[in-house]
Amino acid sequence: MTRLSRYIGSTVFGSILIALLVVVGLDIISILLDEIGAIKANYHFSDVLVYMLTRLPSAIYEFIPFASLIGCLFGLGMLANNSEVIVMRAAGVSLLKIVYFVIKPVLLFIVMSTIIGEFFSPYLDQLAEGRRDYLRNGESAQDSTAGVWARDGSSFIHINVVFPGGVLFGVSRYQFADDKSLREASFSTRATFNAFDGYWVEENVSITRFTGNQTMVDKQLTRRWTSELTPDVLQLNILTPDSLSISSLQRYIEFLEQQNADVANYELAFWRKVLQPLVIVALVLIGISFVFGPLRNSTMGLRVFVGVVLGISFKMLQDMLGPFSIVFGFPVFLAVLLPILLCAGIGLYLLKRSG
Repeated sequence: MTRLSRYIGSTVFGSILIALLVVVGLDIISILLDEIGAIKANYHFSDVLVYMLTRLPSAIYEFIPFASLIGCLFGLGMLANNSEVIVMRAAGVSLLKIVYFVIKPVLLFIVMSTIIGEFFSPYLDQLAEGRRDYLRNGESAQDSTAGVWARDGSSFIHINVVFPGGVLFGVSRYQFADDKSLREASFSTRATFNAFDGYWVEENVSITRFTGNQTMVDKQLTRRWTSELTPDVLQLNILTPDSLSISSLQRYIEFLEQQNADVANYELAFWRKVLQPLVIVALVLIGISFVFGPLRNSTMGLRVFVGVVLGISFKMLQDMLGPFSIVFGFPVFLAVLLPILLCAGIGLYLLKRSG
């Protein structure tokens, strides 16, 4: 039985890996085509390749559920086409046992997905976007169409490029008085965060102070800047909710709740990430049930086609219920959980009929 478990597991694992390589490869090619159009003086083709490689973990994380479904259909389909599944059943191996053998390698992808989403994707996504923005905009003066805006008390701040770890390029700061009049405007080419003491150090600072009808211009090599904007806070402003880690989302949701701010979008992203392991299991269950049920005697091409349709349908349902929950006010958790329960329910029903 151990040898059979290893054989089924290796077949399914290899099939999921192949499916993942194909799907991620197509996504990387689409990124390449998009970025080629943005190549200019400081942004070369080699930089596009670096950007693609840096975004690779996020693509893997995003497509693991989809690849698990297609890989399961493909791997079990090969065993079914070679009549190996029939031999297993005739030898007394129960359907439940086969399902267990299939789920075991899938658990490895679940673990890999969790590790990538929690520890690698947020950092590398910020690095990818920061590096690309730096090559495009660098330390030049403010470009309001790019970068990020933030508020710190009575000051408004624009940053051209944000690198992970607390390195900023092209920092414009506008400080306003109590009567809303502009008191000071400054621009620094670079700012680094001193994590030990909790403040920023600006470099090559140009300061314009407004006093009455006069302006005074001052230049400083370095300047200390104390702010509530930490690297962690800036990461939350730069990355989309889907790109943040579970721990970051949880902390930010707690912060927004204290401020009585809307947390629906971040809750949606949080529950999608928390429940992604269940998404993978549910899609694999429906894939197994189709191989033993409606697609038992189908060709491999049809199985893969059905897998693609099922994956896209699940994604569309998930993307549709999420915004609906925000608009109509029903729990976001249910909006994420319902498609999972639907897939798992259909899969278990078909497996029960096949058994």
